[in-house]
Amino acid sequence: MKLLGISGSLRRVSTNSALLRALAENAPDDVTIEISELIGELPIFNPDREGDLTPSIVEALGRQIREADGLIFACPEYAHGIPGGLKNALDWMVSRDEIPGKPAMLVRASTRSDHALGALQEVLRTMSLRLTPEVGFSVHLLGNAAERMEEILSAAEARDGMRQALARFDAFIRAERSG
Repeated sequence: MKLLGISGSLRRVSTNSALLRALAENAPDDVTIEISELIGELPIFNPDREGDLTPSIVEALGRQIREADGLIFACPEYAHGIPGGLKNALDWMVSRDEIPGKPAMLVRASTRSDHALGALQEVLRTMSLRLTPEVGFSVHLLGNAAERMEEILSAAEARDGMRQALARFDAFIRAERSG
C-alpha cells in the first residue's frame, strides 16, 4: 500500500508536516507513506494554463497522486479556513483525472481546527475523493516546540493511535477496491 501525505502547511517547523512524518515512521511494514514537498512550488492556479500549458510541477504532483493508493491530508487552520497553498494545489487538480475516486484520510495536528476540517472535507467531497468516515488521527501539537512535538508523537499512545488509524485507512481502501 502506497500512500501520499500532503501537508497544508509550508512552515519549516510545521506541526502538520511533523505529524505526517510520524505517521510514515509508524506505518505498518506493508504501508509506505511518501510526503509531497511540491505544494509550495506550485504557481497560482490559472485555468488558462491547463492542458498542454500545464506547468511541469503540476504534472509532477499529478503523478504523485496517481501513483498513490490513497492520500493523507494534514491541514492547519488559517482564519477559519484552508491555507492558500493547499487550496491552490487542490484547484490545480480539480479538472484532472488523478483525484476522482481517490481514497483520502484526514489527520489533525490541532484539535481546534474544526473550521478548516469542515472546509477541507467539503472541497474534497466536491472533488469526488472517497473520504474515510471519521478523522483518521488527531493530536494536539499546536504551540509546542519541536522537541515537545517529538515527545508527544513518540509516546506509546500516539504511536498506537497512528498505527490503528493507518490500519483503518488500509482496510477502507481495500474495501473500496473490492466493493
